[in-house]
Amino acid sequence: MNTRKETILKNFRKNETFLNTTVKNNIEIHRKGTAKLIVTDENGKPIPGALVKFCQKSHEFKFGANLFMLDELETDEKNKQYKEYFKEIFNLATLPFYWSDLEPERGKPRYGKESAKIYRRPAPDLCIEYCQENNIEPKLHCLTYDNFIPTWLLSSSTAEIKKEYTRRFREIAKRYSETIPTMEVTNELLCGSDKPRSDFFFADDNAEWSWRTADKFFPFTKLIINEAVLWELPYPTTNRNAYYMQIEQLLAKNVRIDSIGMQFHSFWLREQEKELISTRYNPEFVYSVLNKFAQLGRPLQITEMTIPAFTDIEEDEAIQAELLNYIYTIFFSHPAMEAIIYWNLPDGYAAFAPQGDMKAGENYYRGGLLRFDFTKKPAFHVLDELINKRWHAEGKTGTDDGGNADFHGFYGKYDVTVVTNGKEIKTEIDLRKGSQNSFTLQIGKE
Repeated sequence: MNTRKETILKNFRKNETFLNTTVKNNIEIHRKGTAKLIVTDENGKPIPGALVKFCQKSHEFKFGANLFMLDELETDEKNKQYKEYFKEIFNLATLPFYWSDLEPERGKPRYGKESAKIYRRPAPDLCIEYCQENNIEPKLHCLTYDNFIPTWLLSSSTAEIKKEYTRRFREIAKRYSETIPTMEVTNELLCGSDKPRSDFFFADDNAEWSWRTADKFFPFTKLIINEAVLWELPYPTTNRNAYYMQIEQLLAKNVRIDSIGMQFHSFWLREQEKELISTRYNPEFVYSVLNKFAQLGRPLQITEMTIPAFTDIEEDEAIQAELLNYIYTIFFSHPAMEAIIYWNLPDGYAAFAPQGDMKAGENYYRGGLLRFDFTKKPAFHVLDELINKRWHAEGKTGTDDGGNADFHGFYGKYDVTVVTNGKEIKTEIDLRKGSQNSFTLQIGKE
């Protein structure tokens, strides 16, 4: 009888050739580029034989998680650890803009950092302050989401709801359009819900109106569509996938969609986990879905991801870590992918559950990267290894007779030091995908 590990990982094991060829090669081709350097003296004359040292300091690719527990934990020590651990591996943070919690009382939004606390909903200003202090990109989640429409608006007409949404968009644009560069517009329009629905949710122009209004108020912001129902839909690898058709229809109407968001929560009971083997836990299937959506001509993002451990038993935590290693590598390798966002950093603080109740709500899955006591799980160490070590470039080279040098590395920002004839300069360069990536470094006078 196969063990859980053998069963869950069997398709990754069977597809080692695919992983070692297509996936590995795509990382080299699509995630790395060459920086071309020319080193000159103060008069612009090339300097041969100079030593050039380079060290990557950040990724262009976005690795993130939600920031929902910022200063929300029960002890000062945990709050401090949360902030430290988050910035160790992530350069993007998803911020909670759920309308019902951001504006529980009509006309009194909770934008300011001193706002009254609501669990898992830190005030936007507090989140942005943390992001700015730690060079983390904030992302708004989300502008329209019927599951979290305020109770004071829920029973209103579509016309009244549109009026209030317009006010909400205007307020957010005025306050955050210069500090939040990416936003999710619509969220989970294909999902069922046990919550009451508004009239606007059923309006034929729900999606189109939301997107055109967002484009009006956020013309310079990257706008992202987000959906959970995807991988298990009928025909997920064809253009008859419901999510694919929704996006295709909007694009045909010249609606601006900048990126396509795809959730990857494996929210299955442990005894149902085998249902994932042929889909989410099958690398060739995952790639075929990504390939199909890439045909829409927009970058892809994994906007929300949870990989369950189910227990705190060593073997189960090890399986979670190995799954993350495979899945992150697959997503990172795909040419259309631009971001991977994990969901909860710690266990025990997930949605729909009391703190620390590991049998309730989403706590059941133990999908975090930290245990409830904030010790690091193997899953955390895997992401740290991938992002900060395996997908990291540093080294040294030298200039040729023409003062030229180059290095090949992952797209992102680098510290570069040039040493020649007892002189040294330090600078930063930005190795960007799709750019020429040529840099002139001048050794000035003493």
